[in-house]
Amino acid sequence: EQGCHVVGYFSKEKESEMDYNLACILTLPQHQRKGYGKFIISFSYSLSKIEGKSGSPEKPLSDMGRVSYESHWARELLKILKVIGENPDPAKRVISIDDLSEETAFSKDDIEATLKRIHLLQPHKGQWIININPHLVDYWLARCGGDGVTVDADKIHWMPYINST
Repeated sequence: EQGCHVVGYFSKEKESEMDYNLACILTLPQHQRKGYGKFIISFSYSLSKIEGKSGSPEKPLSDMGRVSYESHWARELLKILKVIGENPDPAKRVISIDDLSEETAFSKDDIEATLKRIHLLQPHKGQWIININPHLVDYWLARCGGDGVTVDADKIHWMPYINST
């Protein structure tokens, strides 16, 4: 009842040639659907931000992993797009996939796939644009679920692996 309890775990490679920010994630069955998986996913991206690089989970994802990651990616991207879309200055309602990757530490491929899946990355006159339609953003944001247990990145005391060779 009291004290510390293991609710799940994840593993991370010290160096990943494929830019994986997480190799394996598990939330114990009795603790599933309580937001701990979302916490672990958020935590892994907080570590990626500390490393100063973007990443993606090791593929292929399990069915439950795919649903969790797709929801996380969509929720975090939509929160950013909502803020940008609410800016009264049209010149400041612009963002690129590179900008989103830098802000979230998500891989560009995961961002592109997510925005296409939720119909916000659309072809326009021979190029792709991010459609920050407030109605679409709110529609999809309502379907992503809550944040779960939040990560306070300021409390993370961790040093990235530094290869000395």
